[in-house]
Amino acid sequence: MKQLRSILIASALLAASLLFSSSSSLSTSTAEEGAAVYIVFVDEPVGEKPEAFHIRTLAAVLGSEESARRAILFHYTHAASGFAAKLTPKQVEELKKQPGVIQVMPSRTYSIHEPTSGAQVSVI
Repeated sequence: MKQLRSILIASALLAASLLFSSSSSLSTSTAEEGAAVYIVFVDEPVGEKPEAFHIRTLAAVLGSEESARRAILFHYTHAASGFAAKLTPKQVEELKKQPGVIQVMPSRTYSIHEPTSGAQVSVI
């Protein structure tokens, strides 16, 4: 059941990503100690705003809410509960152990080329 939910959440986020343009600042690789952008899927919080839950969950790994706020690039609150954040591989492993974290996966950029106009749409 949990795997099915993860698949549904991932599908919903991919579909939502296709509808919205994304920021070019969400590159999948950075020079910060091997940090990259990851999508973190979490349980929907009960009695707490999703953004606050996302920050609190990431703060448990990064050491402070301020560090978590700086690392989070985007909050997902409609199709699924989760966030995109710039994390190192070690931080990813620690985050996977946090209560309420369903899945952590690398962000991927897909490009769709339109053959006639040469327009390009990137989805993260």
